[in-house]
Amino acid sequence: MLDPFLAVGEIAKPQGVRGELKIKPLTNDPERFFDLRSVRILDQMRAWRCQRVHDGFVYARVEGVYTREAAEALRGALIFIPREQAVELPEDSEFICDLVGCAATDNEGVSHGVLADVLQSGGAVDVYVFKGTNGTMMAPALKKTVLAVDVLKKTMLLDAESLRETAVFDE
Repeated sequence: MLDPFLAVGEIAKPQGVRGELKIKPLTNDPERFFDLRSVRILDQMRAWRCQRVHDGFVYARVEGVYTREAAEALRGALIFIPREQAVELPEDSEFICDLVGCAATDNEGVSHGVLADVLQSGGAVDVYVFKGTNGTMMAPALKKTVLAVDVLKKTMLLDAESLRETAVFDE
């Protein structure tokens, strides 16, 4: 079963002295924060008002946070929304938080560990980072490399030939 909440941001630091938060978005579209009316922070739903988006950060106010000290106490906390409020993804796309933790094997039966991270450099393709008993493997998130994903079963099927051509191993 998928988590009923999705992480959409991380509180970077307080902004000013009246409790405003500076947030690093974990989404491709920071403007979507304007549409949110409530968010979950530290397992508590709170009313939310996005103030502005600037230089890739979101600045917002949340219920119960009215001082710099209260905002500082939330530094590093993740901001979640209910899954039903998430944007609709294109076909054959998954949320990164659903991919992380998937066990990867290739079509020759070799285990490559678990997807630990997805690197997004703004380039043409994301890079998947797998951690396994034999070390770390990084592979491009290409259709020719990733043959199948089942986020409910937390599994990924990779193409062995493509991995031999493109993957980087740190053993």
